[in-house]
This record gives sequence, structure tokens and C-alpha cells, in this order.
Amino acid sequence: MMRRYASRAIALVAAGLFLFAGATRAAEVKVMISGGFFAAYRILAPEFQSATGHTVATASGPSMGNTPEAIPNRLKRGEPADVLIMVGSALDELVKEGKVVSGSRVDLARSKIGMAVRAGTPKPDIGTVEAFKRTVLAAKSIAYSDSASGVYLSTVLFPKLGIAEQIAGRSRMIPGEPVGAVVARGDAEIGFQQISELRAVPGVEVVGPLPAEIQKVTVFSAGISSTSTQPEAARALVRFLSSAAAAPVIARTGIEPVNP
Repeated sequence: MMRRYASRAIALVAAGLFLFAGATRAAEVKVMISGGFFAAYRILAPEFQSATGHTVATASGPSMGNTPEAIPNRLKRGEPADVLIMVGSALDELVKEGKVVSGSRVDLARSKIGMAVRAGTPKPDIGTVEAFKRTVLAAKSIAYSDSASGVYLSTVLFPKLGIAEQIAGRSRMIPGEPVGAVVARGDAEIGFQQISELRAVPGVEVVGPLPAEIQKVTVFSAGISSTSTQPEAARALVRFLSSAAAAPVIARTGIEPVNP
């Protein structure tokens, strides 16, 4: 019952935004999105389409990295986009490059890094920094993403804890694939990524977030592409995703809405 009411509230907000925008004719909004916000977007996008008549065409990829799917690389190839949803710091770089409209950034959610194991296997202790360190050192294989969380782990956290060299031979960055999928196959004993991304993968169980002392909170943001052909519809989508009515859906996916 509560979910039905929430769905109605979201639809009303989307319709209101559509009318506020001047009831422009229905348009296709091309969205590029990274994994951290995707679980929430997958639920919210159909509500936006149903209420406004707009449609969305979605391409996904990491916020950074060298894979062809990475959002900056898609833009370099000239792939069309109206809305970009990605790590806020990476979005800022695109603003500097002139690929995102200056002043269009809207923060959507805050996300924590978590650790996952294959479903049915024991959940090791990561409740304290020392317990986390012991668990990582004891793991036979470790996987982490090629985006913001993995960059932090490999270049900042592991060196800071003094374990980077000890785990170098059994840890690896995973390009172009959810870390949870690698863990679910048994190709890695433990895996690290944004909690919302880990929760979306069947066959894994999230152990929990990193301890607060070593946690890195990532902000996921939306911005308007400087080459957008549907800027009004794009702005309507961003307003909808950042609305208070969308917040409960965002929270259910394991991330914290900026506009609660």
C-alpha cells in the first residue's frame, strides 16, 4: 500500500514538473549514467516517462576509466547525450572541458563503499579498521571497480593502511563489469564497490560499509550536456530525480538522497 502511494506521489511530481516546464511536446531524453545511481534510476525513469510523455534512452558506463563504455570516452567519440548522471567530481571535469553546461550540476545522492562476498559464504568482520585490514590481508582474491571507489581503494586506502604491496598479487581492478558479478562467479573472494551497485547483483551478499574512519562518500550528480538537443526535457528529468518525492526510492537502493 505504501509503495502504491509513493508511486502516485512520484507520478504527481513528474507531471507537475512537466507542466511547470511549459508542457513542451514529448521528447526523447538521452541519458548517460554510471552504476552508483542506476538502481534508483531504473525505478524512477518509467515513472517520469509515464507522467510526462517523454521517453528516455539510456547508455551506461563508469564515470571514469579507460574502457570504451566510460562516460567521458563515450562523449569523446561524439555519442549524443542530454543528461549525464555520474560521480560529481568527474562531472565537474566535464564542465571544465565544456562538455557539460556550467551551473547545471545537481547533486542527487551520497553513496558509501561496501564489501561483498559470494552468497552463502561466511561474512568476515570489517566493523573496525583493524578488522577490515585483517580481512583484506586474509583474502585469497580481491576485486574493486575501475571507477571512483576502486581508485580510492587502490591509490589512497590500501597504501595508507600499509597493505598495498602485500595484496598486489591477489587484487585487481575490474573494468567494464560490476564487481558483484565477479564475486558471484567465484572469481574473487571479496569485492568492493558502491553499496548500491553491489546490492543490484544477484548471487552476492553485502557484508557492510567500510568503517567510518576510512570510508569515502561519493556524491552522484546530474548535469546537462552542452550538446543536448532537448534541454527543457533534460532539465525536467533532473528536477524529477532530485525531487523530495524521489527520495524514498533512492534510499531503498542503498544510497542517501541529497533532498530527503
